[in-house]
Amino acid sequence: MAEVITPRAVDYPQWYLDVVKQAGLADNSEVRGCMVIRPNGYAIWEKMQRALDRLFKETGHVNAYFPLFIPLSYLAREEEMAEGFAKECAVVTHYRLKAEQGRLMVDPQAELEEPLIVRPTSETIIWNTYKKWVQSYRDLPLLINQWANVVRWEMRTRLFLRTAEFLWQEGHTAHATQQEAEEEAHRMVRVYQQFAEEYMAMPVLVGPKTEGQKFPGAVYTLCIEAMMQDGKALQAGTSHFLGQNFAKAFDVTFTNERNQQEYAWATSWGVSTRLIGGLIMTHSDDNGLVVPPRLAPLHVVICPLGRNDDERRPCREAAERLARALRERPRDPFFGYEPLNVHIDTLFDKQIGFRAAEYEVRGVPVRVEIGPKDIAQGTCVLARRDQPGKEGKQFGVPLENAAERIDALLRDIQRSLFERARRYRDNRTVTARNLDEFRDLFPVRKDDNEELPWDALKFVYAHWDGTRETEEWVQKEFKATIRCLPFDGPQEPGTCIFTGKPSARPVVFARAY
Repeated sequence: MAEVITPRAVDYPQWYLDVVKQAGLADNSEVRGCMVIRPNGYAIWEKMQRALDRLFKETGHVNAYFPLFIPLSYLAREEEMAEGFAKECAVVTHYRLKAEQGRLMVDPQAELEEPLIVRPTSETIIWNTYKKWVQSYRDLPLLINQWANVVRWEMRTRLFLRTAEFLWQEGHTAHATQQEAEEEAHRMVRVYQQFAEEYMAMPVLVGPKTEGQKFPGAVYTLCIEAMMQDGKALQAGTSHFLGQNFAKAFDVTFTNERNQQEYAWATSWGVSTRLIGGLIMTHSDDNGLVVPPRLAPLHVVICPLGRNDDERRPCREAAERLARALRERPRDPFFGYEPLNVHIDTLFDKQIGFRAAEYEVRGVPVRVEIGPKDIAQGTCVLARRDQPGKEGKQFGVPLENAAERIDALLRDIQRSLFERARRYRDNRTVTARNLDEFRDLFPVRKDDNEELPWDALKFVYAHWDGTRETEEWVQKEFKATIRCLPFDGPQEPGTCIFTGKPSARPVVFARAY
């Protein structure tokens, strides 16, 4: 029997780790801060990959692969990049070991002429390559994405949300004009929004970051920000307009249509396996993982019942017919043009309560139960994961059209999860009209023994004077950051609640992962 999951209201961080462990998503590695992604977790990542890859290719992008190792001098060419990543890079200095007195040691004679950085991101090595590929405006745009792993030596790690090594995709594009590059940066943040909302069922705010929160080396950064169930924000994806910074650093020039030499214009954009952490914390509950059907590794589990072989045989045969009908349904873009993944559970020696709990904790969207009484009536029982207990059960569903009902149910679960998450976020988004209201919305523990309610935090709109100094003061005083300036948020000017200076528009503050 699965271990009991710590309730969210008791210990939210432990609840998260319990769900990751018991749903079979990931384990901690022996290497500090790294993780082993287990098959159930990797299957979700594969679904994410396939969906995103389709969206990228529909917008004209192609995949390539660039080296894991980056010469130190490349990173140093882009000053903002070097400063931004200096504290979290893994560095390779030697290329050989030697055995000495039964021990393996670094061979001091095998020192590299130049240290190599294990990529924290690939802008530098990619733009050094683009220099060879770009000579004329006819070579542009370059619309390239790569699926890869990166290493950032994080000090405080948590499975999926922040690890020393993680998987991601990173798009790197080169353009002939500033307008084309900026259109690309905006296009890709909207692709991320589409994926987050239509596949992950996770509502997001979309807009630019502040100067203090933007990517090192970018002119500006656009982002999608999601609210987790504890009221904290998760930066779920970013798209950067890089201007000509990297082209100038790596001398990437081209001959334009007027036969003049010009530096290329650049963007980069990426999402990572932290999306799995976002999915967990957007939808899951105290019973375990909840996965939107469009990303579910397993869509339907069918549990035939019975006390003996004579009772079980017809139940199992009915389960096999239903499974076949589900798998043979027409390929649908809603499910990625893939057949529905259906499993028949035949652990008859286990009670149905145990079997149901196992699939509930793993987040299977729909469970079907077929017992002897159901066979006699030609029916089955459907249970939806997003509504645990009797509330989510449909009794007496005719077996003859159960496949159609399950297909419709999967689509309804996807829609319902998004609407529920959007209502939750909107109900927990407020406006602070003065500093006292802001202070109340971001309580600070007076000592280590004081416990705040697990869902005490909110997204807070407030006017800010636009200065880096005020932003840093708020972060230090309240441990809250400006998450973004939402395109769809309020735009009216006002007065900064912290300094009394003019404010161009309200921004969103939150505590964040």
